Amino acid sequence: MCRNPFQSIVVRSVEVLYAVEEALRIIDQYEQPEQAWVPLEVKAGEGHGATEAPRGMLYHRYKLDGDGYILDAQIAPPTAQNQLSMEDDLRAVIEDNLDLSDDDLQWRLEQSIRNYDPCISCATHFLKLEVDRG
Repeated sequence: MCRNPFQSIVVRSVEVLYAVEEALRIIDQYEQPEQAWVPLEVKAGEGHGATEAPRGMLYHRYKLDGDGYILDAQIAPPTAQNQLSMEDDLRAVIEDNLDLSDDDLQWRLEQSIRNYDPCISCATHFLKLEVDRG
């Protein structure tokens, strides 16, 4: 088992290769159905789903009324699920790299976050680093 979060790019590369091969297999075996839709009876209910997203598992739950309108929805994205691990890893990176300059340490921390979620560090100014070395 690899515990080095900086190796995640290797894992992602393997996943991309697998996804391309699987897409080609599905295309090669595709047979057009007789009709492109399935009849549906709208009724009240609750459904749960878990799907693989680019950054990890995406969990969602929906509650519908008798007309098919959404009454309640909950979504737990990978970022929320990985929050504790991200914070723990950031603490470890800080402890292991206090000899770096503030700018280099911030870059290393941002790099660590991108291993979990490549979008968070680009979409927001998520990290404000203030180091008291006194």
